[in-house]
Amino acid sequence: MHDTLLLFGATGDLAQRYLFPSLLHLLRDRLLPSTFRVVAIGRTEHDRAGFEAWLRDHVDASDERDAAALDDLLRRTDYVSIDLNDQPSMTAALAPYADRPSVSYLATPPDLFVPAARGLKAAGLLEDPSRLVLEKPIGHDLASARSINLALKECLDESRIFRIDHYLGKAPVQNLLALRFGNTLMEAVWHNRWIQSVDILVAETAGVDGREGYYANYGALRDMVQNHMLQLLALIAMEPPNALDADSVRDEKRKVLRALRPMTAADVGNDSVRGRYGDGVVEGSAVKGFTHDSEVETFVALRAYIDNWRWAGVPFRLVTGKRMAARTTEVVVSFKPVSHWVFERPSKQRARSNRLRMRLQPEETIELGLMGSLAAPEWDAIELQPLSLDLSMSPTPHRRIAYERLLVDALKGNQTLFVRDDEVEAAWQWIDSISNAWQAAATPALAYPAGSWGPAAASDFLPPKSNGHRPGKAAK
Repeated sequence: MHDTLLLFGATGDLAQRYLFPSLLHLLRDRLLPSTFRVVAIGRTEHDRAGFEAWLRDHVDASDERDAAALDDLLRRTDYVSIDLNDQPSMTAALAPYADRPSVSYLATPPDLFVPAARGLKAAGLLEDPSRLVLEKPIGHDLASARSINLALKECLDESRIFRIDHYLGKAPVQNLLALRFGNTLMEAVWHNRWIQSVDILVAETAGVDGREGYYANYGALRDMVQNHMLQLLALIAMEPPNALDADSVRDEKRKVLRALRPMTAADVGNDSVRGRYGDGVVEGSAVKGFTHDSEVETFVALRAYIDNWRWAGVPFRLVTGKRMAARTTEVVVSFKPVSHWVFERPSKQRARSNRLRMRLQPEETIELGLMGSLAAPEWDAIELQPLSLDLSMSPTPHRRIAYERLLVDALKGNQTLFVRDDEVEAAWQWIDSISNAWQAAATPALAYPAGSWGPAAASDFLPPKSNGHRPGKAAK
């Protein structure tokens, strides 16, 4: 395990909310080397004492053990203020830290990836076996992603590049693999003969406050679908790998992404909805709408098809949005109805198909919807009603921050839960087809009130609720 972490963007939102708390927890639990050190790098002018004061103000260490761990983390941390576009200054400032193998973590905008990598290379910080971690997004489209990937490979080889998607570090996401490949029951029915549709919903109550400039250039399609949602889709749809090593898993995910059917201008009217939130009420508080001058969307609903033997004809519905009615991430697999219905009540038309619902946040639950009889035979007819089989662990175990797992994996050199260059490019190729189709069809971003489930036109894209009703629709 490497014992040096160079953290770029150290005064940014991601660092203060997730990265430094993750390091604090890992130190507290003695999961890092005794010689571990952090080089925090940012644009803000701080001396070491100033950065220490800033970090104490921005990291919660109210627990006694966390307070001691924060003291330990600060003792191990140096702060360096540099401009990543000034390569000579960057090289001079960071060269003293090239005395041992390190992991450089770029929590920066993608336009700084290449200048930072070149500066690190010049400072001797990317020599084998040192590694580089990149936050999403990797570029803005396929062309920019390819350009970044090619430039990075001039500085170090692919085996030492770690493209992070924090969703892959979440324990419930990893449980998708366990559920699929550790159970005969699931793998036996995991294909188009028995599955009718798959829904992936990532709904956020938060808006884009403070990120308007970034969001205006990306929108929901590029910010959420291209990485988080397509990674979930790939894990759900991929073929069983021969082993759970990095290349085997990522080979299978790439095949799924390459099999996604490109969207055309003729498709987008039926298979997509764009939205943009306006004024509304979220969790009891009035909020303002997204009023940036750009035409970017804050909501997107897509119907995707995977053109291969396992999934031919099965729609994958992907929905994500800001300022939604509730914060939730869930996957719903709806199975086809039984081939011949023999029961009097309910009628075949009213019978509910089996569904597997995996909720990833805010709490982790797994629920299998079945049909069962609550009436004894002496009542003259067997009446079926929906039953729910709760497969969740109870009580829910304590879960680590996803970044904790990923930081340890990067320090150890395990790439299984990181994204490879060909995955990124395959995902962007599909995303570009949608973006180009929207432009060709002049697809508008429809207004929806904050605190709702998106535009009315997206109703049919939303997954069924546990009680049989879609989000936002009242039960009758």
